[in-house]
Amino acid sequence: MMMKIAFIASEIFPYAKTGGLADVAGALPKVLENLGCDVKLFIPKYGSIEEKKFGLKFISNIKLPVEIAGKTRMVYLHRANLPGTRVEVNFIDCPYHFFRDKIYTNDPDEDERFILFNKAVIELILQFRWIPDILHCNDWQTGLIPVYLKNNYTRNKRLKNISTLYTIHNIGYQGTFSESTFSKSELNKDLLNSISPVFPENFSFMKYGILFSDIINTVSKTYASEILTPEYGEGMEQILDKKKSVLVGITNGIDYSEWNPLTDENLPFHFDFDHFKGKARNKKFLLDYFKLEYNENLPVIAMVSRLVGQKGFDIFAEAMNELIKIDAQWLFLGIGEDRYEDLFKSLTHAYPDKIGSYIGYNNELSHIIVAGSDIFLMPSRYEPCGLNQIYSLRYGTVPVVRRTGGLADTVRDWHEFKQHGSDSGNGFSFFEYSGNALLTTVQRAVETFKDKQLWKKIIKNGMSEDLSWEKSGRDYLDLYRRCLKK
Repeated sequence: MMMKIAFIASEIFPYAKTGGLADVAGALPKVLENLGCDVKLFIPKYGSIEEKKFGLKFISNIKLPVEIAGKTRMVYLHRANLPGTRVEVNFIDCPYHFFRDKIYTNDPDEDERFILFNKAVIELILQFRWIPDILHCNDWQTGLIPVYLKNNYTRNKRLKNISTLYTIHNIGYQGTFSESTFSKSELNKDLLNSISPVFPENFSFMKYGILFSDIINTVSKTYASEILTPEYGEGMEQILDKKKSVLVGITNGIDYSEWNPLTDENLPFHFDFDHFKGKARNKKFLLDYFKLEYNENLPVIAMVSRLVGQKGFDIFAEAMNELIKIDAQWLFLGIGEDRYEDLFKSLTHAYPDKIGSYIGYNNELSHIIVAGSDIFLMPSRYEPCGLNQIYSLRYGTVPVVRRTGGLADTVRDWHEFKQHGSDSGNGFSFFEYSGNALLTTVQRAVETFKDKQLWKKIIKNGMSEDLSWEKSGRDYLDLYRRCLKK
């Protein structure tokens, strides 16, 4: 029997993206379709989504009133197909809430926006002839769907057999609001707090998503263990402990139709391991772009990231004076906190022959940086999965990472594995969250870079990895089957 999956997310590539959630939501459904599932996606119709570019069609026979905070908002529906697939994408249209400058806002009604989205998903499904077997909810913005399903729709026979999977992409973002959100949500505060009294005066989308879902998963095996601890649980570890028997880690994959150095339309030169000259040509192109001198014997170390503390920029700043003494060139791309944007602007100004930076978001340039660099740096304080280290492995760029979350699951330290008799290492890693640990690991990588034969072996190990969504997709399929047995 074909399994029917409703995949619900606040961002989906290529329509709307701020981070890795969008990449997952745009890639995993393709694989599920290839595995024989019937998948439909649900996303808010933000004002930034280009209707003509993506072929959105207005569904004229659907017009739903949704109650939110004592007001009735009209919800409309647009549809398209995920590019290159038959996967249906349902765009939930409520201009009052979603036609804004940003996907996520600091507006006072941020809670109302996603309460409406959660309610509208269920109400729209009731308009369809199609009833899913699984509601796959993602991150805090969809956390109320399992609650509504099990509290507000218990008498609806069409929905009674639906199971729920809740995926935590980053536990640091929990959708926490004040007590007033209880009344806006039309959920019973006393009932919810009787299930779990942890932070009872706050309303947390994620907390209730965890408590009311049949199975919870996160995006790497190591992160699934880490979030049960006070160090990484962000205050949610007590809630997760109640559900640890149904907490699973599945490491994200990458979409090889989007991230493949042989076919990547963003690259000026294509390559693979057997035709590797294109890598060097991309490096030269990249350095020309940043007005830096090309030297094949000088490694280019790159960071492409949101410029926030989670990503390890505090320990980078701590070690900065020593890092820039290393015989290497540095490239940075990202946007985020002012202090880190200012840091990289000042570094570029102080060392124009050694450092290049691009403050902002640039998808094409991010691909070229991954392809043209020699070393990719990710010193994250925590990293649920991380995708850039997986992209870099695929593109022959050796990752240097802190050993946490998905970074620990995907990057094998060359020297550590060699010490235990294996030559399967594909990168370099460190555990202690400090500037000194970061510095010594970068120094190890740069020293190893000088041995071209050895470096090529490390590159080959990385490029040979099967980190595609096909494997992870089969793991999700097993998880869906487990959901149905709950």
